[in-house]
Amino acid sequence: MTTWQALILGLVQGITEFLPISSSGHLVILQRLWHISGNELLFITFLHLGTVLAVVWALRREVKALIHRPLSWNALMIYAALVPTAVIGWAFEDWFEGLFKSGMTIGFEFVITGIILWWLDSVNVKGKRLEDMTLKDSLWIGTLQGAAILPALSRSGLTIAGGLWRGLDRDAAGRFSFLLSIPAILGATVVELDDLFEHPAAQSSIAWTQILVGTAAAVVAGYISVKGTLWLIRRSKMRVFAIYVWIVAAFILADQLFFHHWFPSLLK
Repeated sequence: MTTWQALILGLVQGITEFLPISSSGHLVILQRLWHISGNELLFITFLHLGTVLAVVWALRREVKALIHRPLSWNALMIYAALVPTAVIGWAFEDWFEGLFKSGMTIGFEFVITGIILWWLDSVNVKGKRLEDMTLKDSLWIGTLQGAAILPALSRSGLTIAGGLWRGLDRDAAGRFSFLLSIPAILGATVVELDDLFEHPAAQSSIAWTQILVGTAAAVVAGYISVKGTLWLIRRSKMRVFAIYVWIVAAFILADQLFFHHWFPSLLK
């Protein structure tokens, strides 16, 4: 991996983690297009930490309130949402990891993400605030976040859709999705660190210069992405992303069906 590739991967991670177009799906695509080899687990771990820093800074007022009031209703809703996410991640960890490595299903997953994004703009918002959430709302959103462990299902897209489906207003759905991403990404990072301790060789495959460049890029791009996505959600501008992910899906599926250059064939 070159420093320029690390920079671009960091930018892509930061932008796509919060825009509803799937960060992991885009990282898989770039790694395959560039034929990046070697163990990049430490690099991916630092990119995730960069996106956590970005969302914490972008929503620092809400994060500060949660820290000062860890048993507030908003905090309890986040804790509750993490339960189904953790259960799904634990139960299907090996399956999800296999799909991520193979890249076999990401074309279909991008199609599903696009359908969800197209639907988002047509939702008749009921206007519930975060303080009006119920346990059922929280568990439903957390379940969708668990499903978004699949490589090209957008975590932010699914959780925002879940919030709107349960009656949250657009701003509340976006903010809850991003606040929920903080412990979710940190939890995934802990798992990655555990894997690093079990496989020490993974720590030396990419230079620290590249890791730091990618992380810095993820922080800056992630901050801009959080602010921009909240603006777009409030103005019902998600369908442009639906069209984008469908174009990406068409590219991947065409390669899987006809060209067989980057992605595993669907005809085997």
